[in-house]
Amino acid sequence: MKLLRYFEGDTVRPGLLDAAGVIRSLAGEVADISGPALDAATLARLAALNPDSLPRVEGAPRLAPCVGGVGKFMCIGLNYSDHAEEAGMAIPEHPILFLKATSAIAGPQDDIVIPRGARAVDWEVELGVVIGKAAKYVSEAEALDHVAGYCVVNDVSERDFQIKLSGQWTKGKSCDSFGPIGPWLVTRDEVADPQALDLTLDVNGQRMQAGNTATMIFSVAQIISHLSQMMTLHPGDVIATGTPPGVGMGMKPQPVYLKPGDRVRTEIEGLGMQSQSIRADD
Repeated sequence: MKLLRYFEGDTVRPGLLDAAGVIRSLAGEVADISGPALDAATLARLAALNPDSLPRVEGAPRLAPCVGGVGKFMCIGLNYSDHAEEAGMAIPEHPILFLKATSAIAGPQDDIVIPRGARAVDWEVELGVVIGKAAKYVSEAEALDHVAGYCVVNDVSERDFQIKLSGQWTKGKSCDSFGPIGPWLVTRDEVADPQALDLTLDVNGQRMQAGNTATMIFSVAQIISHLSQMMTLHPGDVIATGTPPGVGMGMKPQPVYLKPGDRVRTEIEGLGMQSQSIRADD
C-alpha cells in the first residue's frame, strides 16, 4: 500500500493511493497515519480494503508529511562510502547518529525555506524507514520485521550552521522545512529489498545525485539493530539512512548551494517523488 496524509482545508486527513493513482480517504478507517495505525494488524486490515469502496478525494490536495506524530527523527551520517570520500571523512566503524528536530518535518511539496543568515543550504536524498513495531535489543535477522514501510526523505542541511556554529550537526539539520517526508509511506510488503533502490536528486533539472542503497555502508537491518541496543524505537519513528554522493558541499571546484527560486526534485525507486521550490524566510 501507499499510505499518505493530505490537507482538507487546515485539517490533515489519512488516505491511500490506489492503483490508478487516485487518492482515497481513510478517514473512516484510522484517525491518522501515525504510530497507532502502523502495527501489523491495522496495516493488514487496511490492505484488505477494496480501494474502490473508499471515498475518492477530488482534485489535487496539498500533501502532508506521510507520517504524523513522529516521536524521533533519526539520521545516519556518512552511510555511503563514496559520499564519505567526497566529504573527506573516514569510513565510520559504527553508524553515525544525529537527531533532526521533528519541527523540521514538512510535506513533499512544501517550500524549502532558507533561514535568516543562511548561505550554505544543501540537499541530501535519503531512504526513510518508518518503524511499525517497537524495537529494543533486536537482531539484524529480525530487524526488518519492525519496519512499517519506507519513504523519501530530503535531509536538507545548512552547512555553516552544521559545521561552523560548534556543537552537534543538529543545528544545521533542524531548521523549519528541512525535513520533507513523503509523498507516501510505502508498506514493507511492496519493497522487496530496501538495499536495491535507486535514489536521484535534481536541482533546476540538473542531476546532482544518483546512487543506489546497495552501496550503503550499514544496511537498514544493521541500523535498526544497532540503534535498538541503545534506545527503544517506537512506532512512527523515522530513520533517514544516509545519502549518496553529489551533495552541494562536495562540488568542485567550489561548493554549490541552494538559492531562492531554485527547484529540487527528489525521487526513490518505487517510493515516489518530491518537488519543492526554494524561498528565503520572511
